[in-house]
Amino acid sequence: MTVRRSAARLFRTVSDAVRSVVAPAALVRSTAPATVADPADVFTADEMPAAEVIEAAAAGYAEAADAGRAADRMKRKTRKTLDRLPAGLYGRWMVERVESSRQTPDLEAIRATYKRLNLGEVPMRTCAASLRVTDLAPVVLPAPVAPLAAEHGAVLVAA
Repeated sequence: MTVRRSAARLFRTVSDAVRSVVAPAALVRSTAPATVADPADVFTADEMPAAEVIEAAAAGYAEAADAGRAADRMKRKTRKTLDRLPAGLYGRWMVERVESSRQTPDLEAIRATYKRLNLGEVPMRTCAASLRVTDLAPVVLPAPVAPLAAEHGAVLVAA
């Protein structure tokens, strides 16, 4: 690595560190994603389920999402070992690699074709909107934390 490249990397690292202390929000592109319109098939006023049903559905969704994230973390952790194993039989487990039946567009080839034929940019579309469920229950701090939080200017919510 050249001295110039090392100096540039050092400068970027130092400037990022300074910005993270002085103006941490400047390092974040967008904290609030754009809201999208409701789908066409939302409940009408007379079809709306009871609040308890909605709360149960939201709680179930949030719990399932948490379980899914935990499962994804566990899969990533275990893949670190399994990906380095040669194919074979390990106790009662067969480890092998098989060709996927899924296909995905080769964007590099598509871009090259568009460029070769002077068709401009490759047309792209946005992905489907994500459903986000947020629990808005008040956060209650235990008694020993309350004076410390007040000392630092935190606002406490009474239960």
